[in-house]
Amino acid sequence: MSSPYSNDDLRPDPDALLARLQVQEIQAARGKLRIYFGASAGVGKTYAMLSAAHKLHSEGREVLAGVIESHGRSETAALLHGLEVLPMKQVAYRDKQLPEFDLDAALQRKPSLILVDELAHSNASGSRHPKRWQDVEELLNAGIDVFTTLNVQHLESLNDVVGGITGIRVAETLPDTVFDAADEVVLVDLPADELLNRLKFGKVYQLPQAERASRNFFRKGNLIALRELALRRTADRLQGDVQAYRIEKSIGTVWQTDAALLACVGPSLNAEHVIRNTARLATQLNAEWHAVYVETPRLQRLPSAKRERILKTLKLAQDLGATTAVLAGNDVATVMAAYARSHNFSKIIIGRSQRRFPWQANHSARIAALASDIDLIEIGVPTISAAEKQEDAAGKIAPRHIPLQSRIEWRGYGWAFAVCALVTLLATPILPFFDLANIVMLYLLAEVVIAIRYGRGPAIFVALLSIASFDFFFVPPRFSFAVSDFQYLLTFGVMLAVGLTITHLTAGLRYQARIASDREARSRALFEFARALSGVLQTEQIFETSGQFLQRSFQAKTLLLIPDDAGRLQMPAVIPEDAVKVADALDMGIAQWAFDNASSAGIGTDTLPASSYLYLPLVAPMRTRGVLVILPHSRRWILIPEQQQQLYTFATLTAIALERVHYVEVAQDALVRMESERLRNSLLSALSHDLRTPLTALVGLSESLVLSKPPLQDQQQVLAAALHSEMLRMSALVTNLLDMARIQSGEVKLNLQWQPFEEVVGSALRASGSALLGHHVEIRVAHELPLIRFDAVLIERVLCNLLENAAKYTPAGSHIILAAVVSGRFLAVTVADDGPGLPSGMEDAIFEKFTRGERESAKPGVGLGLAICRAIVEAHDGTIRAHNRSTGAGGAEFIFTIPLGAPPSMPDLEEHEAAADGTGSADGASGQRNPGERNSGNTEKA
Repeated sequence: MSSPYSNDDLRPDPDALLARLQVQEIQAARGKLRIYFGASAGVGKTYAMLSAAHKLHSEGREVLAGVIESHGRSETAALLHGLEVLPMKQVAYRDKQLPEFDLDAALQRKPSLILVDELAHSNASGSRHPKRWQDVEELLNAGIDVFTTLNVQHLESLNDVVGGITGIRVAETLPDTVFDAADEVVLVDLPADELLNRLKFGKVYQLPQAERASRNFFRKGNLIALRELALRRTADRLQGDVQAYRIEKSIGTVWQTDAALLACVGPSLNAEHVIRNTARLATQLNAEWHAVYVETPRLQRLPSAKRERILKTLKLAQDLGATTAVLAGNDVATVMAAYARSHNFSKIIIGRSQRRFPWQANHSARIAALASDIDLIEIGVPTISAAEKQEDAAGKIAPRHIPLQSRIEWRGYGWAFAVCALVTLLATPILPFFDLANIVMLYLLAEVVIAIRYGRGPAIFVALLSIASFDFFFVPPRFSFAVSDFQYLLTFGVMLAVGLTITHLTAGLRYQARIASDREARSRALFEFARALSGVLQTEQIFETSGQFLQRSFQAKTLLLIPDDAGRLQMPAVIPEDAVKVADALDMGIAQWAFDNASSAGIGTDTLPASSYLYLPLVAPMRTRGVLVILPHSRRWILIPEQQQQLYTFATLTAIALERVHYVEVAQDALVRMESERLRNSLLSALSHDLRTPLTALVGLSESLVLSKPPLQDQQQVLAAALHSEMLRMSALVTNLLDMARIQSGEVKLNLQWQPFEEVVGSALRASGSALLGHHVEIRVAHELPLIRFDAVLIERVLCNLLENAAKYTPAGSHIILAAVVSGRFLAVTVADDGPGLPSGMEDAIFEKFTRGERESAKPGVGLGLAICRAIVEAHDGTIRAHNRSTGAGGAEFIFTIPLGAPPSMPDLEEHEAAADGTGSADGASGQRNPGERNSGNTEKA
């Protein structure tokens, strides 16, 4: 039997068609990307690419070899003959010249087709793009077709899988979207044994490298697993291409390219048996599967126990890995067939059903008739215990209390009787003037009215009552159910058939209208909720908005929990009245677990399903922002898939709103800090400039007073010396303020020169001599330090500040160590002491401006010295840190680093020694001195 679904019936949606045309218009201007895809190196991807390029070149296509990596394979290199090769661009990297793909030359040349090998390659630092696939994107945007190659281990989504198999994590990866967006993927496959033979004979790598590869990456098990991954990934992409083609061409027939399964869920006792069998079959076939329940008007009147069983069956299917859905329709078979066609399911699995009447077709037969091109699998009926049968029979018994819907139906029967009586009364006086056929029309009108207003039951009742009334009051002999003319029996039959047909159609329309109304209500609620959240600027507003919408949309009590800075959920400061009941009984432990694991818990989930609450984590793009606690009015409500999907959407919108408000607050705080910093720097600069001139005059006057002739008396001399000392200290403070303001404003330009670090150590010791009096200073500068590129004046300032800081916060007689050693690619300089050490928790804060190690102290200073040190070191691309020493002596230790860089080439050794003998430089005699003497040289820049 042919399918009722034809290509003409499956017309594309106009909006989808317009969007598809716009995409096609964009793609028409882009180049086409073909990827030669393989399991590993050596399978022949580059060879296949070059072979295809030669064929196109022989057909007149303009082909340019942009970059080809032959890896020493002679047969691959031979294929370059006859093709135009783009010269490589030399990129400087760490004093080396690396050949890289010349993107600008390729764009200027603009061939019809360009070959770019190794799509996942990382470009050298200094290139326009960090990755080669980004170069390829620019070529495609320029309208140039590209052939390229790729191994499966370079796909980002499979990087960890390949690393787990081979034990090697590949650093060069590309996003899977690049692979999926390719216009064509050509799989280049080779069996593992043949690939190992190629490796053995040096056709993959050169022999020394091939031996190492065979012991590590190129093991047979690895190659088999990689080959499976490549085949599966290619098949997944082809499945998406097939589905896209079917949609584009509006193809209604099912193409059985994949063993996708569709399980039908019904109210019978064997529904769980169907789900478990489908799950096992999907596991055996490694196939995707869906579980669908079709709700018809008849199934809507099922007892609550059976509806609860259906929802539990859908939850079981979801737990077993299925995608579940609840569909609305008048006919189960029609809806299932349409769903299978739209999702390209090749197999429908349904439980075997028993027919109540011989003439009644079961769902299996109707689905087979509607979808003859889809495989249909019937699952047998399992053995059902007597207790289960008894429970199922008990579920069919109506409850003793009469719900609201039942009261409405009984009222409908009353109205049906009243309308039928009214029609009879109205038709009686007009009987002499109208034919009986017109009277029948009045009764049919009454049936339509009752069917539209009150549904199926009252409509059937009014149909039967109309026949009886028409027969008794109008058909001769009147006021009797006897029929004198046989033709009226046909009239009665037609009235009944028309009435039942009208009833059936009207009930279906009412059901479809209700379903459409529910969907529109859900969409409207989402729109209004998103619109309301888009305008909130405070977390409290999100609390209020989300609570109102969730309660109105889901008839549930809700409470929103937000974490503190430590990640612990906290009750809101003000709990709304309608959420007090939720707050009194919720379990904060479950809520914290849901927050920490970003997984829902409570009713309707796999975690603590016996709980009366549902705990939904508010997962935003950056992090989890809180937990939404919900107390539903019934357990059944939370199990409905549509309600769950709606609820999760509400939770996602709430999480995004919380994250947006968080970053608004972060931006506002950052702006305030920036403005405060700018104002403070301006104030510091103004004060330091305004104070510098009078302070300089005061320092000079105080010094003149100390050195005045004739000399002052002893007491006056002491006062003058104290005045001079305080003026010097005040001048130093103002200098620090001015330097900090200059550094923060970016006015300081580094005078970077290659010079020996030992000279700066010596000048810093001399400059800090007065502060270091009474302290033992030990110099531990490593011999033969390389030349370092730095600003000598500023680094001397750093050393002076660190030495003076150590002397200031240690008692007299303390031991201070200044050390400098090469550590990796940096020069590490350490200033350590054996004093009381740093306050706990202040290791980072002491580098902030106006921060001191002792908050209330008689020691001079305003807390700028270490801040200046950090600013200078970071300007040199270095780092500085502080911590307490772990040795028995105790004390604090400050360490800063400066990059070594690559010093310039040194002159000839003999000429250097001769120059040293002639000038008396410190380097010439450095081997004759102890570390302290080495740093006593001149302080001029090298």
